[in-house]
Amino acid sequence: MPPRYRYEQIADDLASGEFQPGSKLPSRRELIEHYGVTEPVIDRAMQVLRIKGMTETLPGVGVFVAE
Repeated sequence: MPPRYRYEQIADDLASGEFQPGSKLPSRRELIEHYGVTEPVIDRAMQVLRIKGMTETLPGVGVFVAE
């Protein structure tokens, strides 16, 4: 398997089923600390999930796994 960008690995990890539909994902700061990466890496991973329709964002509330 070819090498993958860290944001792809994180997006796959978050989409792995650990979080049930309707559940809130950890905050950006929590994800940065957990994965030991920078903010742009987390932003890119979240963008991938959003484009795939796997998450929904409620401004000021958080990011949730799509039903």
